Amino acid sequence: MSQHATTKPPTGTARAAHGWPHALAAVLGGLVAMVVTAALGLWAAGAADLPDGAFVQVLAATVVMAVGGSIEIAGEAGAIAEADAALTAVPLSVTVAGALAVAAGFLRPLRHRAVASAPELAGWALRLAALWLLALIGLAALARHTFTIPIEDPTGGLIEDLLDATPRVGFRTEVPQTLVIAMLWLFGVLALALLVSRGAPLPAGLLRFQEAVRPAAYAMVALLLAALAIGVVIGLVVAATRGHPADTLAVILLGLPNLMWLALTTGLGTAWEGRVQGPFGLPMPRLLDEVLRTEDISALDLGTLTERDGRAWWLLVVAALLVLASAVLMAVRSPARMRPFEHALHMAVALALTVPSACLLVRLSAHFGLSLLGIGDLGGDLGGEVFLRPYLLQAVGIGAGWGLVAGFIGGLIASRLHRRGEVPAPQ
Repeated sequence: MSQHATTKPPTGTARAAHGWPHALAAVLGGLVAMVVTAALGLWAAGAADLPDGAFVQVLAATVVMAVGGSIEIAGEAGAIAEADAALTAVPLSVTVAGALAVAAGFLRPLRHRAVASAPELAGWALRLAALWLLALIGLAALARHTFTIPIEDPTGGLIEDLLDATPRVGFRTEVPQTLVIAMLWLFGVLALALLVSRGAPLPAGLLRFQEAVRPAAYAMVALLLAALAIGVVIGLVVAATRGHPADTLAVILLGLPNLMWLALTTGLGTAWEGRVQGPFGLPMPRLLDEVLRTEDISALDLGTLTERDGRAWWLLVVAALLVLASAVLMAVRSPARMRPFEHALHMAVALALTVPSACLLVRLSAHFGLSLLGIGDLGGDLGGEVFLRPYLLQAVGIGAGWGLVAGFIGGLIASRLHRRGEVPAPQ
């Protein structure tokens, strides 16, 4: 009797008490990963020299934006002039660093188990969410500042001196919207972690879906991370051979996924529309800036890139190899009894979701303008915009098409490979 009592599983209260330190470690790990990545990236970009000691506030805003938070930008320029500004972008390097750290912390206490009840997983996720919410409230309160913008006045000083219209732009977090989106981001990361990890437990009712879902989810994450690995190698080579290493490091630490997932989706055939105007520009490569810096809205696709630089066709080659490798990986991790057409269907669904999702994360929009008496932008160096938008429906179709072909070929290749744990047929 006493021996049986010692092996009895812990009660819900004991398990919850044991889970809070792990939840705190997971949340702190994610925050530290994001803060360090963002701080190094901003430092490399020169943000350490921001006036009024605004580095900390900009750092907090960067982390908030990395989890999908909303930053409101407002400006004014005296009694009769108005500064208008807007920014929509996600520093995806910071996002990926935080997501990987939070996912690792979430999965660590769940190792070496085959099944976990839905209430247990929900309770574990809610503990993380409670601590995550407190952290986001603190970051949102810190992410606010106002800058005075020095300008070259085309009116000979009339705007600044006579009309007292020096532009000032400030930013602050839209707290309710940020908290909602950041919580959805957290639950999305936790759900994806459960889907990707082969060793993570699932509720008994969901076990029948894992053979179809988990290999595909793992392959998609591997596809996106492989593109980032290629980007890191390219970035380090560029930093070592072409100068300006700090600028390149800033791109790697703040926006590498933005560039590499744009390259991946464009290589697969996704089309974009965009424009670069005024003092704004895309950090790298210069080819993007050249294609988009036109009077009207420009089309960005593999064709327009190749017109300016024939080497852009390598995007198609690299994207095709990465997708095929991910299809083989998915098939190898799937049960050996699955047929190639089943792999094709699974890969089609996975890529049809992944390609437009990556496009949504990569899109960006920025605008700044100074208007006088409500009459438009004053032009010159006082205003500009940059935006990049994908054709999402096309991205869904392209993902599905590539998935069907790559999944079928990957299934055929995997059928000739020895799987782990597979017993060879007797001769």
